[in-house]
Amino acid sequence: MAQDQESSSGEVGKTKPKSKLVLILIVAVVLIGAGAGGYFFLLAPKKDKADHAEAEKKVTAFLDVKDIMIGISPDNAQATISGPRMMKLHVALEIADAKELPAIQALQPRIEDIFLVYLREMRPMDLQGSAAILRLKEELLRRVNLAVQPKKVEAILIKELLVQ
Repeated sequence: MAQDQESSSGEVGKTKPKSKLVLILIVAVVLIGAGAGGYFFLLAPKKDKADHAEAEKKVTAFLDVKDIMIGISPDNAQATISGPRMMKLHVALEIADAKELPAIQALQPRIEDIFLVYLREMRPMDLQGSAAILRLKEELLRRVNLAVQPKKVEAILIKELLVQ
C-alpha cells in the first residue's frame, strides 16, 4: 500500500511540471500571435495611407490623339467583292500624372506614326468582336509605351472606331 501511495504521488508530481510547460507554451504562442496581429493592424495601415495620399496627389490627364483615317488591308474573300476598306479611329491616352502631359504631347507625331503603321496592316476580321477590340487596345498601349519611354501611358481609350 505504501508503494501505491508513492506511485500515485510520483505520478502527480510528474504531471504538474508537464502541465505547467504546456500552459507556458500556450501563453507564449498567444502572446506572439497577439504581438504579430497588433503589428499588422496598427503599423501596416499607416503605410497604406501614405501611399494612398501620394496617389491622390497625382492628377490623371487625357491626351486626345488626332483622328486617324486609313485604308486597311482587305480580307482575301472581300478583295474581289468590294472596293478598298477604310477605318476611322479616334483615341485618347490616359496619363497617370498630369506633369508628364507636355512631354508626351511633344511625342504625339511619333505616336501617330506608330498607330498608322500598325493599323495599316489590320484587316476587317481582326476588328470583329469585343475581344478583338481589347487586343487592339493592348497592342496600341504597348506600342505607345515603347514610343514614350521613360514616360508611361496608363490606358488607351477608344472614342470612335469605324470600319467601312
